[in-house]
Amino acid sequence: MHLDHTSHPPAIFIETYGCQMNKYDSELIQSILEEAGYVFSTVPEKADVILINTCSVRAHAEERALGRISVLSSWKKASPKRKLGVVGCMAQRLGEALVQLKPYIDFVVGPDGYRDLPQIIRDANTRPIVHIPQNGEEVYQGIFPALDSGVCTWVTISRGCNNFCTYCIVPYTRGPERPRPYSEILKEVASKVQHGSREITLLGQNVNSYRDGEIDFPRLLQRVSEIDGLFRIRFLTSHPKDISDQLFEIMRSSPKICPHLHLPLQSGSNRILEKMDRKYTREQYLQIVQKARAQIPDLALTTDVLVGFPGETEADFEQTCALLEEIRFDDAFTYYFSPRKGTKAAEMKEQIPKPERLERLRRLIELQRRITLDAKCQWIGRTVEVLVERPSRRSSKEWMGRTPQNHVVVFSAEEAHPGDFLNVNIEAIQGTTFRGKVKEKNHYPIQMTMEENHGTF
Repeated sequence: MHLDHTSHPPAIFIETYGCQMNKYDSELIQSILEEAGYVFSTVPEKADVILINTCSVRAHAEERALGRISVLSSWKKASPKRKLGVVGCMAQRLGEALVQLKPYIDFVVGPDGYRDLPQIIRDANTRPIVHIPQNGEEVYQGIFPALDSGVCTWVTISRGCNNFCTYCIVPYTRGPERPRPYSEILKEVASKVQHGSREITLLGQNVNSYRDGEIDFPRLLQRVSEIDGLFRIRFLTSHPKDISDQLFEIMRSSPKICPHLHLPLQSGSNRILEKMDRKYTREQYLQIVQKARAQIPDLALTTDVLVGFPGETEADFEQTCALLEEIRFDDAFTYYFSPRKGTKAAEMKEQIPKPERLERLRRLIELQRRITLDAKCQWIGRTVEVLVERPSRRSSKEWMGRTPQNHVVVFSAEEAHPGDFLNVNIEAIQGTTFRGKVKEKNHYPIQMTMEENHGTF
């Protein structure tokens, strides 16, 4: 159903909080609303409707969104025709309570209700609308997100999660895991490549458990890698319990699949891993790492680590630190336990005081910074292939790009364009960023096997 415009179509502005999945969903929302006749504003001041796309993974993410919603109350009061909507995971989790907390909100919509947004925006005139569907089936089949002309873009391959880790709110806010049809994934990737994307990241709460008929995740990667014009493929996130030898084989054999694996560890203590219901041990995790590094030359390995889980002792924490020392991750996303109402961990005994959680996080960050710096130093003097993404934010004479391992490189160049592939010599490290000098431009990415790449990257 399209709008019956009497003057001009309402202008929408979306603010997005959280992960790449939320950014992808914002593009999905834009596509749905544009099809219904809405237009989009680049600034909130000129919008008739503002949507806040929210995250619930940690309390801090919700606090940021709630703070922004409070600020927008004055924007809402300035014109009675303006509408303020909250969508996403926090909307799903809080529902009616969100309207009671912020009564100037016009509508609240969960992640499976975006098809109904055009009608909800039209109807939210006299009373707030709370729309939290929970059928566990929505994959937005037949709808592609608004095209992003960026060099690096995302494609969701599944929605929801079946793992129910005891600390995680995602299965409750996004529902059970359901795969998108692989044929739609291929169509969306091909469309984005035709519009200028050179790197695609496949997204899912657990990409390794993807299956559509006979197409599992390694087979999906193979199909995606066969698309002409696509030069780099990444994926997030891999759950250790579902990772397969076939995945490593396809990563090794396809030069398009980046040698970068993000493999959340969460804890180095078997006792805590069991309480988290992660379904693997530290020994099994180590075996996976050893296999991956043996098969994929120059593999970059990153992870997530959670400290301060209920009942975590100093000995448990030291086991985590010792495992980080042993594995030597290229980088790690570290965070402290944030109780999420509705999860099992929020009700567990032995909750650790926040100051202690913060102190352990500080120590963990300090440890990982040393490991990361050491790993990066191994690249100084080497020549790497860099996909140019954009001008540097600090200087108009510099450019920023990434290596296949996802390392950020800043370099000077008389002429460069987003989407170019350049051979860059790494000369120094500034903070966590490589500084390099361009050696030559590749008209096409280096199309060699990973064995041939070894020693070049």
